Amino acid sequence: MRDVRLYLRLGDKVFHDCREEWGRGAVVEEMTSTIVGGTCLVHILFDDGHQRTFNNDLDSDMCCYRMGLKREQIFDWDEMARPNTTRGRRAISRRPVTRVSHETETD
Repeated sequence: MRDVRLYLRLGDKVFHDCREEWGRGAVVEEMTSTIVGGTCLVHILFDDGHQRTFNNDLDSDMCCYRMGLKREQIFDWDEMARPNTTRGRRAISRRPVTRVSHETETD
């Protein structure tokens, strides 16, 4: 079995930097060979209705990344994890305060 460096995963959104007429695409199928020398392919369905097949092995000269296929980088502020504001600070424990009266009675 060999280690494979894959570029795209199932569901990734992509576009081709030289083929604007294709529109955006989505990875609909991923096939990875476990045999040494085997191929790693992805099927991508584009907005123009055509499904195209690309090599998905980053170690290959024919990798879809080198052929102009780029993964869309989407950043959603709503899904971003909130920072932990208490990290690095020591929690302050508060003890109840009892007031003692030091009044003296004079006759």
